[in-house]
Formats: sequence, C-alpha cells, structure tokens
Amino acid sequence: MYPAELVQPMKEDLTNVGFQELLSANEVDKAINESTGTLLVVVNSVCGCAAGNMRPGVKLSIQHDKKPAQLTTVFAGVDQDAVAQARKYFLPYPPSSPSIALFKDGKLVHFLERHHIEGGSAQMIAANLQAAYDEFC
Repeated sequence: MYPAELVQPMKEDLTNVGFQELLSANEVDKAINESTGTLLVVVNSVCGCAAGNMRPGVKLSIQHDKKPAQLTTVFAGVDQDAVAQARKYFLPYPPSSPSIALFKDGKLVHFLERHHIEGGSAQMIAANLQAAYDEFC
C-alpha cells in the first residue's frame, strides 16, 4: 500500500477531468455489469510511465469527438480489491499496471497493457484510444 498523501495527486489527475474512482470489488462489478454503451477503466499507478505517458494520453484521448460514456479508474497498490476485481474482467490479459480497458455493454473490446504504454508517447496512447473510441463509441 502506498501512503494516501502520495497517491492523492495521481488519483486527482484523472478524477479532476471526470473519472470516477472505483474503490471496491462491488463498485467494479456494478460499473461493468450495469454499464450500457461504453466504459473506460483505467488502472492507475505510481510508476513513471503512468505519469509521463498513460495519464496524459488518457486525458488527451477524451478530448475527441467520440469518447466513452463512462470514465472510471482504480489505483494499483492502493485499491487492491477493486484492482483485483477489475483484472478478472480483463482476462485473458495478465495483470498489468498501468493499463487501460474499454468495455462496450459489459464486454471487453479494447485493452492496452503496460508494454503498450511504456515507451509510447501520450499522443500515441491517445491516438490508439481514439481509434478504439471511433470503432466502439
């Protein structure tokens, strides 16, 4: 577990632009199982690639004409039950943080693993997500 004061600014980086925190396994189940349309689930992280590439890329991606109807986030190493539950919905992909999942009507339709994020620019991540939004949103 990371100290709350350390991760709060990293959480706010997404919640300040409209992402809803999912803090429990029940909240994850409800968000995914009761979603209609598209839902983005971002597994946030303290790692450098989350700060340098993932969060900026995700924020840039939602400035697109098409975007998910619901924006949610869980935080690896903090919201452990929520993250573990979210990862069950990401199967067959292995656990990865950070990562980004797009669901449509409760089904996983697009997924970015850590190896897609680290080494990529925020613009590349945004373009990848925007292409998925064009297809599924």
